[in-house]
Amino acid sequence: MTTTDRLGQLAAHGVSIWLDDLSRERLRSGQLTKFIRDYHLTGVTTNPTIFAGALASGAAYRDQVRELATRGADVDTAVREITTSDVREACDVFRDVYQSTGGVDGRVSIEVDPRLARDTEATVAEAAELAKVVDRPNLLVKIPATREGLPAITRTLAEGISVNVTLIFSVERYREVIEAFFAGLEQAADNGHDLASVASVASFFVSRVDTEVDKRLRAGDAERATDLLGTAAIANAQLAYATYTELFGEQRWQRLAAAGARPQRPLWASTGVKDPAYRPTRYVDELVVPGTVNTMPEDTLHAVAESAEIAGDVVTGTEQQARAVFDGLRAVGVDLDDVFVTLEDEGVAKFEKSWAELLDTVRAELAAAAGDAGSGR
Repeated sequence: MTTTDRLGQLAAHGVSIWLDDLSRERLRSGQLTKFIRDYHLTGVTTNPTIFAGALASGAAYRDQVRELATRGADVDTAVREITTSDVREACDVFRDVYQSTGGVDGRVSIEVDPRLARDTEATVAEAAELAKVVDRPNLLVKIPATREGLPAITRTLAEGISVNVTLIFSVERYREVIEAFFAGLEQAADNGHDLASVASVASFFVSRVDTEVDKRLRAGDAERATDLLGTAAIANAQLAYATYTELFGEQRWQRLAAAGARPQRPLWASTGVKDPAYRPTRYVDELVVPGTVNTMPEDTLHAVAESAEIAGDVVTGTEQQARAVFDGLRAVGVDLDDVFVTLEDEGVAKFEKSWAELLDTVRAELAAAAGDAGSGR
């Protein structure tokens, strides 16, 4: 590692680097393998928006779509087979990383159908089915941290299935996520599962917080709000990390750790900058702290490699200053509770929309493939 290997520096400071993107083209071209080798990549996440984009522009899926059309597969079956095929292949690509890190990294995430985000029972069933179909030890099933998702997280972990908890925006909800994690591991132990084999990350969304809060600041008293622009997201993440250190320092966790459990690592998600006025790497180099994950879109990954300012742990001990930021936001009239409810609702809605687009794309591809088969082409 050289002094200019910024991603290597980030990894050396204890941050796992994951890519927030997956497509068959990345898999087949060898790009994912190259990122593992050259960019210190140790995992990959995906979501309905990513799959919708991949399917809409991916000629690499054509043969599988034709085969599915020939079988007469319906659109839901086709989407399940296409997405799980990509995730299974990605799990195999990351198998060496998984083994070399003792199962800490080398993880690949797949999300439950977002239409189930408000349905506990359906989410539990879908998570179990995804784990069964992919059938890889380094899989993480993504479950949103909605009110209905919390018991689904516990019950899924209790069955020995590793979980990526997604769409976390508020520290209050994060506390409930950690509670769901602890309860899930306790039940997993009662069910006879090896706790060392059950992994989890808690995906705390970052940039979307600044997007929503900055919008509200600009709509209010501009003179008082100027100094607060772009401060909410980092402060929120800092408070989340303080919560993590607090709750994972308690006896309840110590008992689980003694039984072989691994901590649920904080994962900084949505780290691509939405506002071009902000430095493109700010949600990476301002959130460096050991034992965390940063999942980045490709543009952010390249930006970090080229220009990040990695200065070691800049999060530990920042709780007081983060609380001062929140006090300032409330003082100028920002309703942070409403911000977080809005972001969760919008997050679920965006994924539902992307899932609908994914279904429409596959439906059209199946129809086209069936037409080609009927015409003898």
